[in-house]
Amino acid sequence: MMTRLLGLGAAALLLSGCASLGRGPGLPEEVKGALDKAGLPETALAVVAFPLDERARGLRVQADRPMQPASTMKLVTGIVALDRLGPNSRGRTELLADAAPAGEILPGPLYLRGGADSDLDWGALWTLLRKLREQGVREIQGGVVVDRSLFRPGRLDIGVPPFDEAPEFQYNVIPDALYLNGQLLGFVLQSDRERLQARLFPAWPGMRVDASAVTLNDKACKDWEDGWQLPRVSQDAAGSLVTLGGSFPRDCKVEPQLNLVERQWLATQALRQLWRELGGVIQGEDRDGAAPATAVVLASHQGRPLAEYLRGMMKSSDNPLTRLTYLRLGAAAAAPEEDSRAAAERVVRAWFAEHGIADQGLVLDNGSGLSRSERITPTQMAALLLASHEGRHGPELLATLPVAGVDGTLSRRFKGGPAEGRARLKTGTLSTAVALAGYVPDAQGRTWVVAAMVNDPKASAKGRPVLDALIDWLARQR
Repeated sequence: MMTRLLGLGAAALLLSGCASLGRGPGLPEEVKGALDKAGLPETALAVVAFPLDERARGLRVQADRPMQPASTMKLVTGIVALDRLGPNSRGRTELLADAAPAGEILPGPLYLRGGADSDLDWGALWTLLRKLREQGVREIQGGVVVDRSLFRPGRLDIGVPPFDEAPEFQYNVIPDALYLNGQLLGFVLQSDRERLQARLFPAWPGMRVDASAVTLNDKACKDWEDGWQLPRVSQDAAGSLVTLGGSFPRDCKVEPQLNLVERQWLATQALRQLWRELGGVIQGEDRDGAAPATAVVLASHQGRPLAEYLRGMMKSSDNPLTRLTYLRLGAAAAAPEEDSRAAAERVVRAWFAEHGIADQGLVLDNGSGLSRSERITPTQMAALLLASHEGRHGPELLATLPVAGVDGTLSRRFKGGPAEGRARLKTGTLSTAVALAGYVPDAQGRTWVVAAMVNDPKASAKGRPVLDALIDWLARQR
């Protein structure tokens, strides 16, 4: 173990000592040309790349500059979670009661306790309730208590300003311990030549959609979001009303999943409806709170193992799943009353220290890269990838990364080039940052570790060809 740590530490020192600015001899002409064509300064690019069998070689440009990594930050969360939580760790949802039921009657409340279950969709909730119903329970007399206490605070989404102008879309969801249907509600939007019809799926009681104000346009259906406006949600005596606005293409059907309805209300309404459909009755009020330590578990549901859902987290760059995993890291190590994000950051920094990776310049926020504050240097990212490759769970991580030109966020990139079907890279895109980090086999079959980031106000519009030129150059190396 000590030898391995010393090896990683030595590699980190090698990586950190060779940064160069400007037109250094290590910057390939193809990459310089891509920067010039994009109108980006060379100072916008920071990169570390080296072959695994010759780590002192390779490219080192602004290697120790803290950069905005965008979604390549998911590598930090994923790699540390595989090591600390384990690839087989699972989230769990539980139904509990103060005491075992007395025949058909549950005299107190039913507790719905969230345990960071990545797969708690509507079907899983129905199955949970079915398990309870088949135990003979019919009437719940104390209402429903939703327990989100695994994370501190229990509701990170309350009072937080939106990241951008589209808080209702999936990538912006801020999860909590009860990750019910990803905090999303399904909509079916379908238009003909004259009007738009809108409905919810599932059609939960007390929820309505009003699309009367939406006008129709002649855009392609794939561009339906171009005329989309943030819906308004209001409460009245009949329940929740979602009012749509903006414009929508003619002869178009889409089924978006949106984060619009207050999640506590949605969870309890859905649970009550499913329980009614199963022939049950619920009396009493609903609230949030923690289940008592003496509560009895009546039924439970497990999510997929971490190594399995990491595929979606990495290949699709799923922000909420990553944030959920980051919070799980914190919850597993938190002291009493400690904030889950603070505990997660402590875990990540300790992991860096154990692997001989300096953490100067590292800035953590939610672990997903959907942040304007998160920073990491190319040296740190490359050392992280090296540690994963040499660690116990390197194969699990490798299986989660998008394959160039084949799947995930790389399905349309590197087509026909030397990296197609071979390079495995995590992508990252924000308005001011694009990035790639992962593993690239060269023309001789040697694997290179690469961490490359472009930070510039024009990065999202102009930066990808620069990174693509870099990866192509690495894949052609002999």
